Amino acid sequence: MIWSYILDFENQQNPFIERNRAIGKWKKYSSVDIEASNALIELSKSIITRGIKAKDALHIASAIVGEAEYFITTDDGILKKLNRFDNIVILSPTDFIKIIDTE
Repeated sequence: MIWSYILDFENQQNPFIERNRAIGKWKKYSSVDIEASNALIELSKSIITRGIKAKDALHIASAIVGEAEYFITTDDGILKKLNRFDNIVILSPTDFIKIIDTE
């Protein structure tokens, strides 16, 4: 699992203390922590041109920079707009489970 500065930023904005703490605990399970960089910002800008929102683009760019094999999301907009994205495989949780069940 990859963590990123955008996850830290969004979690700090979370008004629900219990959720904030629970999400914050996930960080220790991550093997990579991605910080902001010019390369990441430029990559996110190219993702935005495909109709993806800025914060979502930062999450996806962080996964790519962190060399993740998969980006798992429940966001139908991301799944539809990036269904043939070359940089990373973008899947719903259900589709991801189907893949790992066959391995």
